[in-house]
Amino acid sequence: MASAPSPKLSTPLEQGVPPRVRFCPSPTGNPHVGLVRTALFNWAFARHHQGTLVFRIEDTDAARDSEESYNQLLDAMRWLGFDWDEGPEVGGPHAPYRQSQRMDIYQDVARKLLDGGYAYHCYCSQEELDTRREAARAAGRPSGYDGHCRDLSAEQVEQYRAQGREPIVRFRMPDETITFTDLVRGELTFTPENVPDYGIVRANGAPLYTLVNPVDDALMEITHVLRGEDLLSSTPRQIALYKALIELGVAQRVPEFGHLPYVMGEGNKKLSKRDPQSSLNLYREQGFLPEGLLNYLSLLGWSLSADQDIFTIEEMVRAFDISDVNPNPARFDLKKCEAINGDHIRMLDAKEFAERCRPWLKAPFAPWAPEDFDEAKWQAIAPHAQTRLKVLSEITANVDFLFLPEPAEDEASWTKAMKEGSDALLRTAREKLDAADWTSAESLKEAVLAAGEAHGLKLGKAQAPVRVAVTGRTVGLPLFESLEILGKEKTLARIDAALAKLTA
Repeated sequence: MASAPSPKLSTPLEQGVPPRVRFCPSPTGNPHVGLVRTALFNWAFARHHQGTLVFRIEDTDAARDSEESYNQLLDAMRWLGFDWDEGPEVGGPHAPYRQSQRMDIYQDVARKLLDGGYAYHCYCSQEELDTRREAARAAGRPSGYDGHCRDLSAEQVEQYRAQGREPIVRFRMPDETITFTDLVRGELTFTPENVPDYGIVRANGAPLYTLVNPVDDALMEITHVLRGEDLLSSTPRQIALYKALIELGVAQRVPEFGHLPYVMGEGNKKLSKRDPQSSLNLYREQGFLPEGLLNYLSLLGWSLSADQDIFTIEEMVRAFDISDVNPNPARFDLKKCEAINGDHIRMLDAKEFAERCRPWLKAPFAPWAPEDFDEAKWQAIAPHAQTRLKVLSEITANVDFLFLPEPAEDEASWTKAMKEGSDALLRTAREKLDAADWTSAESLKEAVLAAGEAHGLKLGKAQAPVRVAVTGRTVGLPLFESLEILGKEKTLARIDAALAKLTA
């Protein structure tokens, strides 16, 4: 593959044609973040240009596709906030939008390609293909299909059929160089020896991705194909097929292509569906906001500006230009993703934040009994929690001290905070807190500060045993606001319990 110049032609956008893009996942397993990034760029491109997003399901692999995964895809799109103009649950002029319901269409197109001489039957066995590929490699030649069945005589075909061979259908690549302008990577050229004839229908009659994907794009009048870099090598094959479909009257145009950069995971390896950090469900369970996750995923190859990482999805749509996408691989950084999500948590208004936390305040996440949950305490603590969280699931451990009968047991925190002399400090702190104004967090802070001074300790050292006695952990929400919300009776009772444990 090499870069080469080509004549500049006007594009559909330059002609004032609203773009039609598609998002076409396969329902195999849980949706992953690479898939979400592709959906995001297609959706943002369509919305930026007031175009159409077609949501299509590529479910021709009966062995791997499942209805459960199909439903997960729809649920994921809704959770992310992506609306689509044509597709499942919406309909449209090019229905159906599930490939498993379009098999007669693919059979018809395959027949037209065969009748027009654009495709042919190939009778080569897998063993024969492997043997010839090895011979080509040994001779230093390209190891793709060698065209063995391109021009079989009627006698040769009869001999193969007599042997019981079932042919596949193979597309006949033109003997010409293919050049196209990639919307992300610029002008690219592929020479004929590097793009051999390829299969489009299996021997059992099942159509392959190499046929169904471009046929659907053609019939659904897709103008722009934005997809992952891993599919770049298939683009010249598809361009040749589009041209054949145009000559057959099936397609109107060859769409423009833009290939999005790889998303890299641990060890600078391409993030795959098998990597735990790629699962969209994982981020939902951890309490990422869809707007926070999308903000971060948009940065994997694109940016609003050099000095702004935090922005809304509306701001992205207004600014998005596919030509601004960087072709270099982008590395997925979980810590940065969490930090950006935390910023979006703080962008919520207080009421919405409190509501978005609800799932993590109930079973199976909450360790307290439902009847011990106190709505007034939750509303009081929520604004303090909003300033601290990176993901919503962190809320459970941050507020459990309010709703559990006793604070959570964390031996590491106890060992760290309860040093020699902690019992004396706690007795003084209890005395000061008992006399404090419990309607003022500042008064409670002054009480613990005074206790620390009485023992020659600064506030940071003095409050650690109090925090662990009351909340069970060395880190958490602002301590004195937490004590005020928990209340005097429970706070003093927990200090008493900690003193009893220390003296025992």
